[in-house]
Amino acid sequence: MSILEVAVDPATVIVAVDPGKVLNRVWVSNGAGLLEDPVSLPVSREGIGQLERLLRAHAAAAPVIAIEATGSLHRSWASELERLHPGGVRLFAPSETKAARVQLGSGRFKTDDRDCAALTYLARQGAGRRHCDESAVETLRAAVRHRRGLVADRKVAQQRFHDQLNALCPGLSAPSGHGRSLAIETPTGQAVLACAAAFAGRSPSARSLIARAPGRLTKTTAEYWVRRWRGCLPPPADAESRARRLARDLERFRTLRADIAAVEDEIAVVLGATDGQILTSLPGVAILRAAAFAAHSLPIDRFSDAEHLYSATGLAPALYESATVRRRGRISRQGLAEHRDALMGIAWGLSRYSPSFAQRDAELRARGMRPIQARVAIARNACRLAYRLLVTQQPFDEEAYLRGRLSRGR
Repeated sequence: MSILEVAVDPATVIVAVDPGKVLNRVWVSNGAGLLEDPVSLPVSREGIGQLERLLRAHAAAAPVIAIEATGSLHRSWASELERLHPGGVRLFAPSETKAARVQLGSGRFKTDDRDCAALTYLARQGAGRRHCDESAVETLRAAVRHRRGLVADRKVAQQRFHDQLNALCPGLSAPSGHGRSLAIETPTGQAVLACAAAFAGRSPSARSLIARAPGRLTKTTAEYWVRRWRGCLPPPADAESRARRLARDLERFRTLRADIAAVEDEIAVVLGATDGQILTSLPGVAILRAAAFAAHSLPIDRFSDAEHLYSATGLAPALYESATVRRRGRISRQGLAEHRDALMGIAWGLSRYSPSFAQRDAELRARGMRPIQARVAIARNACRLAYRLLVTQQPFDEEAYLRGRLSRGR
């Protein structure tokens, strides 16, 4: 994935591809201009075949193929074209395409053809990154993103359960300030929901709660919830229909939890096949946090140093410079939110379980930083450490890290 910085020969055929969901916009040109009118080719084997016929018509034996890397839309064509033309595919980030459009005078006018013109302009200068096989990393990234979506669905489902339970049993699912709170994902919460669905909001016995708990539920806890339940207002008139809906939602929630567990097992296997496995040697960073960060950081040679990786997460402060004016603002928030959240998760884990980072966290808070500010500051050190581990593939050594930090006066 090294950067290419050698301008291409004017006779070289350039293929610019702006990916889409159904059709890809394609320009075929050389130093003299367009060889064919811009065309939209289907994202299928037929589209690849039409492009190959265009290239054969112009005797393009070694074309340079510039593709904008937009999420997952570009991957199928990039992989197939790399197979047909080894070493000929160059990938460009959307930010690079936008910067090229600005240089060409159309920064505020985005069309597929303008993007293709920008890609052609960049490819002629020798910019771009080579396409390489990232099958393990892509598999990890897909699994991590799928789990993130499932976890978001689980959070929404939990909020819906509280709403449904409050409607069936007013006051039962109350915030922690009104007594003991009800955690939906625990055996206690699952037992309360199952009884609410089974008895249409009416108070069950402690024995019924214990029987419906998917895990350990003590008699004392069950009796507490029964007493609290009996003090609630009566169920509404449509309690039966509400209970049936709750039962169906509860079944979907159990399936969702099983799906999350299955994906987490897959992530553990796939992470072991990548360089990201080394991140699990960090204190407080288990498989899920390591996978979330590795999925968006690998291959690590995309980043020249740790500062570039930190900037890519969007946690680096925005910088404004003009003549003698130099200002640092809030975090830039560029890049993917998933990448940023993963690094913050690693920083949190280190601040809780690593003595060196816990000490650093205490020092920052003593200086008046709020918890979130301290965690962002720690995230920079965590990013440097994670970068070094990914590059060297050496496990984390707490004592060596502390000695190095003290020797640098940090």
